[in-house]
Amino acid sequence: MGRKIISIIAGYAVFVISSLALFRLSGQKPHADATLSFMILTAVYGVVFSFLAGLVTQLVSGAKDIKLSYILAFVLAGFAAFSMFKSEGSHWTQILAILIFAPVTILGGLFFIRKYSVSRKADKNGKAR
Repeated sequence: MGRKIISIIAGYAVFVISSLALFRLSGQKPHADATLSFMILTAVYGVVFSFLAGLVTQLVSGAKDIKLSYILAFVLAGFAAFSMFKSEGSHWTQILAILIFAPVTILGGLFFIRKYSVSRKADKNGKAR
């Protein structure tokens, strides 16, 4: 149980730290209006790190099912929704998190599970990866 909780925290940390780094390094405030090009950059960047967050969650947990990636997606969307209702200004980052980034964490977890299960089957059958 502890490993599963840590895996969700690790996955969420991947997403949050990468997001903080993007906004810190760019100088863009997350709740301020942004140019369309920066929004697109943020969407692509967020998809990459959301996918990685789902992958890390499954890697750390060692679980063979997708439940933890769903929990991570729920946590990510929940914090984004809370932030949207409590913050002033533009909400484009929270909308991206809820509609795109949270679902992509599930895809990252699925990717890891499928890749891991294929490599495990190959190992059991004595084939090289």
